[in-house]
Amino acid sequence: MSEKITIIKGDGIGPEIMDATIRVLDHLDLGLTYDYQDAGLMALELHGELLPQATLDAIKSTGMCLKGPLTTPVGKGFSSINVALRRYFNLYANVRPVVTFEGTKSKYEDIDILTIRENTEGAYLSEGQTINEDRTVAESKIVVTREASVNIVRYAFDIAQKAGRKKVTAVHKANIMKTTSGLFLEVAQEIAKEYPEIEFNTLIVDNTCMQLVMNPGQFDVIVTTNLFGDIISDLCAGLVGGLGMAPGANIGNDVAMFEAVHGSAPDIAGKKIANPTALILAAAMMIEHLGYTVEAGRIRQAIKQTLLDKDRLTGDLGGTAHTAEFTDAVISRL
Repeated sequence: MSEKITIIKGDGIGPEIMDATIRVLDHLDLGLTYDYQDAGLMALELHGELLPQATLDAIKSTGMCLKGPLTTPVGKGFSSINVALRRYFNLYANVRPVVTFEGTKSKYEDIDILTIRENTEGAYLSEGQTINEDRTVAESKIVVTREASVNIVRYAFDIAQKAGRKKVTAVHKANIMKTTSGLFLEVAQEIAKEYPEIEFNTLIVDNTCMQLVMNPGQFDVIVTTNLFGDIISDLCAGLVGGLGMAPGANIGNDVAMFEAVHGSAPDIAGKKIANPTALILAAAMMIEHLGYTVEAGRIRQAIKQTLLDKDRLTGDLGGTAHTAEFTDAVISRL
Protein backbone atom coordinates (compact mmCIF):
# COMPACT_ATOMS: atom_id res chain seq x y z
CA MET A 1 0.00 0.00 0.00
CA SER A 2 1.35 3.41 -0.97
CA GLU A 3 0.63 6.50 1.13
CA LYS A 4 1.42 10.01 -0.05
CA ILE A 5 2.64 12.39 2.66
CA THR A 6 2.88 16.17 2.35
CA ILE A 7 6.33 17.18 3.59
CA ILE A 8 7.13 20.68 4.87
CA LYS A 9 10.85 20.82 5.65
CA GLY A 10 10.55 24.02 7.67
CA ASP A 11 12.99 26.75 8.60
CA GLY A 12 16.35 26.82 10.39
CA ILE A 13 17.32 23.27 11.25
CA GLY A 14 14.10 21.97 9.69
CA PRO A 15 15.60 20.76 6.38
CA GLU A 16 18.43 18.95 8.20
CA ILE A 17 16.23 17.04 10.62
CA MET A 18 13.63 16.35 7.93
CA ASP A 19 16.25 14.79 5.66
CA ALA A 20 17.31 12.59 8.57
CA THR A 21 13.73 11.59 9.25
CA ILE A 22 13.01 10.72 5.62
CA ARG A 23 16.08 8.47 5.63
CA VAL A 24 14.62 6.56 8.59
CA LEU A 25 11.20 6.24 6.95
CA ASP A 26 12.72 5.10 3.66
CA HIS A 27 14.75 2.45 5.45
CA LEU A 28 11.48 0.87 6.62
CA ASP A 29 10.39 0.53 2.97
CA LEU A 30 6.70 1.20 3.63
CA GLY A 31 6.01 2.46 0.11
CA LEU A 32 5.52 6.04 1.27
CA THR A 33 5.73 8.81 -1.32
CA TYR A 34 6.35 12.47 -0.58
CA ASP A 35 4.92 15.73 -1.85
CA TYR A 36 7.29 18.53 -0.81
CA GLN A 37 5.67 21.91 -0.11
CA ASP A 38 6.85 25.22 1.34
CA ALA A 39 5.76 27.22 4.38
CA GLY A 40 7.38 29.76 6.67
CA LEU A 41 10.42 31.84 5.74
CA MET A 42 11.29 29.62 2.80
CA ALA A 43 7.81 30.10 1.35
CA LEU A 44 7.99 33.84 1.95
CA GLU A 45 11.25 34.00 0.02
CA LEU A 46 10.13 31.77 -2.84
CA HIS A 47 6.45 32.64 -3.15
CA GLY A 48 5.99 35.95 -1.33
CA GLU A 49 3.73 34.50 1.36
CA LEU A 50 4.20 32.46 4.53
CA LEU A 51 1.54 29.88 3.80
CA PRO A 52 0.86 29.47 0.07
CA GLN A 53 -2.48 28.15 -1.13
CA ALA A 54 -0.64 25.38 -2.99
CA THR A 55 0.64 24.08 0.34
CA LEU A 56 -2.83 24.12 1.88
CA ASP A 57 -4.24 22.35 -1.17
CA ALA A 58 -1.54 19.67 -1.00
CA ILE A 59 -2.22 18.97 2.69
CA LYS A 60 -5.94 18.76 2.01
CA SER A 61 -5.30 16.33 -0.87
CA THR A 62 -3.05 13.91 1.03
CA GLY A 63 -4.72 14.35 4.44
CA MET A 64 -1.33 13.68 6.02
CA CYS A 65 1.52 16.09 6.74
CA LEU A 66 4.94 15.80 8.35
CA LYS A 67 6.24 19.23 9.25
CA GLY A 68 9.52 20.68 10.44
CA PRO A 69 9.69 23.78 12.67
CA LEU A 70 8.46 27.00 11.09
CA THR A 71 9.40 30.61 11.85
CA THR A 72 6.71 33.30 11.84
CA PRO A 73 8.35 36.71 11.27
CA VAL A 74 7.44 39.33 13.85
CA GLY A 75 4.87 41.81 12.54
CA LYS A 76 4.17 39.97 9.28
CA GLY A 77 1.03 38.05 8.41
CA PHE A 78 -0.13 35.39 10.84
CA SER A 79 0.32 35.64 14.59
CA SER A 80 1.47 32.02 14.19
CA ILE A 81 1.71 29.83 11.09
CA ASN A 82 1.14 26.77 13.25
CA VAL A 83 -2.05 28.21 14.74
CA ALA A 84 -3.20 29.17 11.23
CA LEU A 85 -2.69 25.61 9.98
CA ARG A 86 -4.52 24.12 12.95
CA ARG A 87 -7.49 26.41 12.51
CA TYR A 88 -7.63 26.10 8.70
CA PHE A 89 -7.91 22.30 8.88
CA ASN A 90 -9.78 22.23 12.22
CA LEU A 91 -7.02 20.15 13.81
CA TYR A 92 -8.81 20.20 17.13
CA ALA A 93 -6.62 17.73 19.03
CA ASN A 94 -2.98 18.44 19.85
CA VAL A 95 -1.36 15.21 21.04
CA ARG A 96 1.92 15.43 22.94
CA PRO A 97 3.44 12.20 24.31
CA VAL A 98 6.51 12.22 26.54
CA VAL A 99 8.40 9.05 27.42
CA THR A 100 11.59 8.60 29.39
CA PHE A 101 14.57 7.46 27.32
CA GLU A 102 17.50 6.21 29.36
CA GLY A 103 20.68 8.08 28.47
CA THR A 104 19.10 11.54 28.23
CA LYS A 105 19.11 14.38 30.75
CA SER A 106 15.81 13.29 32.26
CA LYS A 107 15.64 13.53 36.05
CA TYR A 108 12.95 10.85 36.24
CA GLU A 109 12.48 7.22 35.25
CA ASP A 110 9.45 5.59 33.66
CA ILE A 111 7.66 8.79 32.60
CA ASP A 112 4.89 8.04 30.10
CA ILE A 113 2.42 10.94 29.91
CA LEU A 114 0.10 11.87 27.08
CA THR A 115 -1.16 15.47 27.01
CA ILE A 116 -4.25 16.09 24.88
CA ARG A 117 -4.79 19.80 24.26
CA GLU A 118 -7.75 21.54 22.63
CA ASN A 119 -6.22 23.23 19.62
CA THR A 120 -8.63 25.68 18.01
CA GLU A 121 -10.09 28.09 20.55
CA GLY A 122 -9.60 29.24 24.15
CA ALA A 123 -7.01 31.89 24.95
CA TYR A 124 -5.37 31.51 21.52
CA LEU A 125 -8.42 32.65 19.60
CA SER A 126 -7.12 35.54 17.50
CA GLU A 127 -10.40 37.46 17.33
CA GLY A 128 -11.23 40.04 19.97
CA GLN A 129 -7.71 41.26 20.69
CA THR A 130 -7.60 45.02 21.18
CA ILE A 131 -5.31 47.68 22.61
CA ASN A 132 -6.22 51.31 23.19
CA GLU A 133 -4.56 54.22 21.40
CA ASP A 134 -2.05 55.09 24.11
CA ARG A 135 -1.22 51.38 24.59
CA THR A 136 -2.12 51.32 28.26
CA VAL A 137 -4.89 48.71 28.14
CA ALA A 138 -4.90 45.49 26.12
CA GLU A 139 -7.77 43.02 25.95
CA SER A 140 -8.13 39.53 24.56
CA LYS A 141 -11.21 37.37 24.40
CA ILE A 142 -11.25 33.74 25.58
CA VAL A 143 -13.88 31.53 23.95
CA VAL A 144 -14.63 27.97 25.05
CA THR A 145 -17.49 26.10 23.41
CA ARG A 146 -19.33 22.99 24.50
CA GLU A 147 -18.78 21.42 21.07
CA ALA A 148 -15.00 21.80 21.15
CA SER A 149 -14.84 20.67 24.77
CA VAL A 150 -16.87 17.55 24.00
CA ASN A 151 -14.66 16.77 21.01
CA ILE A 152 -11.38 17.05 22.91
CA VAL A 153 -12.48 15.25 26.07
CA ARG A 154 -14.04 12.40 24.12
CA TYR A 155 -10.90 12.17 21.99
CA ALA A 156 -8.79 11.89 25.16
CA PHE A 157 -10.93 9.10 26.58
CA ASP A 158 -11.07 7.27 23.25
CA ILE A 159 -7.30 7.38 22.80
CA ALA A 160 -6.83 6.24 26.43
CA GLN A 161 -9.21 3.36 25.83
CA LYS A 162 -7.50 2.26 22.60
CA ALA A 163 -4.02 2.50 24.13
CA GLY A 164 -4.98 0.62 27.29
CA ARG A 165 -4.28 3.61 29.52
CA LYS A 166 -5.91 3.66 32.92
CA LYS A 167 -6.45 7.29 33.93
CA VAL A 168 -7.52 10.64 32.50
CA THR A 169 -6.93 13.93 34.34
CA ALA A 170 -8.90 17.02 33.28
CA VAL A 171 -6.95 20.21 34.03
CA HIS A 172 -8.79 23.50 34.54
CA LYS A 173 -8.96 26.81 36.40
CA ALA A 174 -12.69 26.76 37.11
CA ASN A 175 -12.21 28.15 40.62
CA ILE A 176 -11.36 31.53 39.04
CA MET A 177 -12.37 31.32 35.38
CA LYS A 178 -15.84 30.11 36.28
CA THR A 179 -17.41 30.43 32.82
CA THR A 180 -14.76 29.39 30.29
CA SER A 181 -12.82 26.87 32.36
CA GLY A 182 -16.00 26.02 34.22
CA LEU A 183 -17.72 24.92 31.01
CA PHE A 184 -14.76 22.73 30.05
CA LEU A 185 -14.77 21.10 33.51
CA GLU A 186 -18.52 20.52 33.34
CA VAL A 187 -18.18 18.79 29.98
CA ALA A 188 -15.24 16.67 31.17
CA GLN A 189 -17.22 15.43 34.16
CA GLU A 190 -20.16 14.54 31.92
CA ILE A 191 -18.09 12.66 29.34
CA ALA A 192 -16.11 10.77 32.02
CA LYS A 193 -19.33 8.97 33.07
CA GLU A 194 -19.39 7.29 29.64
CA TYR A 195 -16.04 5.58 30.40
CA PRO A 196 -16.48 3.97 33.83
CA GLU A 197 -13.52 1.63 33.26
CA ILE A 198 -11.10 4.57 33.12
CA GLU A 199 -10.14 6.38 36.32
CA PHE A 200 -10.94 10.09 36.15
CA ASN A 201 -9.88 13.04 38.25
CA THR A 202 -9.69 16.81 37.93
CA LEU A 203 -6.93 19.20 38.97
CA ILE A 204 -6.52 22.96 38.99
CA VAL A 205 -3.77 23.94 36.55
CA ASP A 206 -1.33 25.46 39.07
CA ASN A 207 -1.58 22.38 41.29
CA THR A 208 -1.07 20.23 38.19
CA CYS A 209 2.23 21.95 37.43
CA MET A 210 3.44 21.43 40.99
CA GLN A 211 2.35 17.78 40.98
CA LEU A 212 4.08 17.15 37.64
CA VAL A 213 7.37 18.33 39.13
CA MET A 214 6.97 16.53 42.46
CA ASN A 215 5.29 13.28 41.42
CA PRO A 216 4.87 12.93 37.63
CA GLY A 217 4.25 9.19 37.90
CA GLN A 218 0.67 9.84 39.00
CA PHE A 219 -0.26 11.12 35.51
CA ASP A 220 -1.28 9.05 32.51
CA VAL A 221 -3.46 11.08 30.11
CA ILE A 222 -3.99 14.82 30.65
CA VAL A 223 -6.75 16.67 28.79
CA THR A 224 -7.11 20.43 28.93
CA THR A 225 -7.78 23.67 27.08
CA ASN A 226 -5.45 25.42 24.67
CA LEU A 227 -3.26 27.72 26.81
CA PHE A 228 -2.96 25.30 29.73
CA GLY A 229 -2.12 22.46 27.34
CA ASP A 230 0.61 24.50 25.68
CA ILE A 231 2.28 25.16 29.03
CA ILE A 232 1.79 21.68 30.50
CA SER A 233 3.04 19.83 27.41
CA ASP A 234 6.31 21.80 27.46
CA LEU A 235 6.64 21.18 31.19
CA CYS A 236 6.21 17.46 30.51
CA ALA A 237 8.89 17.64 27.81
CA GLY A 238 11.24 19.03 30.46
CA LEU A 239 10.64 15.91 32.54
CA VAL A 240 12.15 13.71 29.82
CA GLY A 241 15.09 15.82 28.71
CA GLY A 242 13.60 18.73 26.79
CA LEU A 243 11.80 19.58 23.56
CA GLY A 244 14.43 17.73 21.54
CA MET A 245 12.77 14.51 22.71
CA ALA A 246 9.15 15.65 22.24
CA PRO A 247 7.06 14.92 19.13
CA GLY A 248 3.56 16.21 18.54
CA ALA A 249 0.50 15.58 16.41
CA ASN A 250 -2.41 17.75 15.39
CA ILE A 251 -5.46 15.67 14.56
CA GLY A 252 -8.68 16.61 12.80
CA ASN A 253 -11.45 14.66 11.10
CA ASP A 254 -9.90 14.94 7.63
CA VAL A 255 -6.25 15.93 8.14
CA ALA A 256 -3.49 14.83 10.52
CA MET A 257 -0.27 16.81 10.91
CA PHE A 258 2.82 15.54 12.73
CA GLU A 259 5.72 17.70 13.85
CA ALA A 260 8.71 18.34 16.03
CA VAL A 261 7.43 20.76 18.65
CA HIS A 262 10.73 22.57 19.18
CA GLY A 263 11.71 25.73 17.33
CA SER A 264 13.76 26.27 14.20
CA ALA A 265 17.00 26.95 16.15
CA PRO A 266 18.50 29.39 13.62
CA ASP A 267 21.67 29.69 15.70
CA ILE A 268 22.73 26.16 14.73
CA ALA A 269 21.08 25.97 11.29
CA GLY A 270 23.46 24.68 8.64
CA LYS A 271 25.97 23.33 11.16
CA LYS A 272 24.59 19.78 10.74
CA ILE A 273 24.60 19.17 14.50
CA ALA A 274 20.84 19.27 15.22
CA ASN A 275 19.21 16.40 17.07
CA PRO A 276 16.48 14.91 14.81
CA THR A 277 14.91 12.73 17.52
CA ALA A 278 11.72 14.74 18.01
CA LEU A 279 10.88 14.72 14.30
CA ILE A 280 11.78 11.04 13.93
CA LEU A 281 9.44 10.28 16.84
CA ALA A 282 6.77 12.42 15.16
CA ALA A 283 7.21 10.29 12.05
CA ALA A 284 6.71 7.21 14.23
CA MET A 285 3.43 8.72 15.45
CA MET A 286 2.45 9.36 11.83
CA ILE A 287 3.02 5.84 10.55
CA GLU A 288 1.29 4.46 13.64
CA HIS A 289 -1.68 6.66 12.71
CA LEU A 290 -1.53 5.03 9.26
CA GLY A 291 -1.65 1.57 10.82
CA TYR A 292 2.05 0.68 10.88
CA THR A 293 2.14 0.00 14.61
CA VAL A 294 4.97 -2.54 14.54
CA GLU A 295 7.19 -0.30 12.42
CA ALA A 296 6.54 2.67 14.70
CA GLY A 297 7.64 0.54 17.63
CA ARG A 298 10.82 -0.39 15.76
CA ILE A 299 11.70 3.31 15.36
CA ARG A 300 11.19 4.01 19.06
CA GLN A 301 13.21 0.96 20.04
CA ALA A 302 16.05 1.95 17.68
CA ILE A 303 16.21 5.41 19.26
CA LYS A 304 16.05 3.92 22.74
CA GLN A 305 18.94 1.56 22.02
CA THR A 306 21.03 4.27 20.36
CA LEU A 307 20.68 6.46 23.45
CA LEU A 308 21.36 3.53 25.76
CA ASP A 309 24.53 2.61 23.86
CA LYS A 310 25.56 6.30 23.67
CA ASP A 311 26.38 5.69 20.03
CA ARG A 312 27.05 8.74 17.85
CA LEU A 313 24.94 11.12 19.93
CA THR A 314 24.51 14.80 19.05
CA GLY A 315 25.85 17.53 21.34
CA ASP A 316 22.61 18.12 23.26
CA LEU A 317 22.60 14.41 24.16
CA GLY A 318 26.17 14.49 25.42
CA GLY A 319 28.00 13.42 22.27
CA THR A 320 29.84 15.07 19.39
CA ALA A 321 28.18 13.49 16.35
CA HIS A 322 26.59 15.27 13.43
CA THR A 323 22.92 14.84 12.56
CA ALA A 324 23.67 12.35 9.78
CA GLU A 325 25.90 10.26 12.06
CA PHE A 326 23.23 10.03 14.73
CA THR A 327 20.74 9.04 12.03
CA ASP A 328 23.14 6.34 10.84
CA ALA A 329 23.24 4.98 14.38
CA VAL A 330 19.44 4.82 14.59
CA ILE A 331 19.11 3.21 11.16
CA SER A 332 21.74 0.59 12.06
CA ARG A 333 19.38 -0.56 14.84
CA LEU A 334 16.37 -0.87 12.58
